[in-house]
Amino acid sequence: MDTHSQHKDLIAPLRRALYDFDMDTVRAQLHALCTPDAVFRLAFPFESIVGVDAYVDRAYDPLAAALPDLERRDYIVIAGPTPEGADWVGCGGYYTGTFRAPWLDIPPTGHIVHVRFHEFYRFEDNKIVEMQALWDIPEVMMQAGAWPMVPSLGREWHVPAPATCDGLVQGPRDDMTSDASCQHIIDMLDHLKKHPSQGGPEVMEMERFWHPKMMWYGPSGIGSGRGIAGFRNWHQIPFLNGMPDRGTYVDEITFHFFGDGAYTGVTGWPDMYQTITHDGWLGIPPVNKRIEMRSLDFWRLENGLIRENWVMVDLLHMYDQIGVDVLARMREFNKARVGFDPETGRAI
Repeated sequence: MDTHSQHKDLIAPLRRALYDFDMDTVRAQLHALCTPDAVFRLAFPFESIVGVDAYVDRAYDPLAAALPDLERRDYIVIAGPTPEGADWVGCGGYYTGTFRAPWLDIPPTGHIVHVRFHEFYRFEDNKIVEMQALWDIPEVMMQAGAWPMVPSLGREWHVPAPATCDGLVQGPRDDMTSDASCQHIIDMLDHLKKHPSQGGPEVMEMERFWHPKMMWYGPSGIGSGRGIAGFRNWHQIPFLNGMPDRGTYVDEITFHFFGDGAYTGVTGWPDMYQTITHDGWLGIPPVNKRIEMRSLDFWRLENGLIRENWVMVDLLHMYDQIGVDVLARMREFNKARVGFDPETGRAI
């Protein structure tokens, strides 16, 4: 068996435990898979955590308390090497259950809730030594009617699994196809970065890389778009208007690209630097502050073109860097509703 198929097999018992979500089994599977000093890099406000027990206590225990019937559903599982020689497994999907108690002070709804995730695991000697993961916390706020920031330009919805229903990529790894998929994404991103510094939208050559019926599944707070026009109108144009220097600090970041069949993943912590200037972004004024961004993505190619792109961005971390505490705003906006303590502004 090839190394990358083996890594997917090694992580399969953890994935089954997360689907059934028995906390003791989840903890045991993580201990079996991870080195004692494994680092779990999570979205704001969790941030980096060292060790399995600290990760379970700080991340999973509160989520399982809020969603007592918690389960995790994966719709993408891929694995492969980066050009630098690191071995990664990438999983995408959503946690779900009945939202019965507060989570991060987000008020419960008593209804089904979903939390989209992208989680990337780096293996060394068949052990996980690092995880980089984003959970879409703004998505939960929106489902609870508690999002305190600007409305999304794109479509907010329950982001779907791959249209081809083949995201749980089976081994053995097809090295030629996988490497070609990965290179297609790297070439596409190199062309995207040519605009606006090297010319107008034509220098990106988007039709060369993207399917005309492409789906861009952005994070909550940005939303999704269909087709090149949808991607440009609801994400790219506002993003570049507010941060035209994106892509100019590549020497300060590290990308981890890897392909698996028609799929490619990228992870990095952070993997973008840019400055909020000009028109601002997401209703943020041009604060002239350089920020880092964490973005964990998957792409699926179809007939040599990108048909679907799943994107996660740590928006709460971005807001935190410019002095906006979104969770505090949420508590202020919602402290008069039933289920909040008006004195503390916290969910009860």
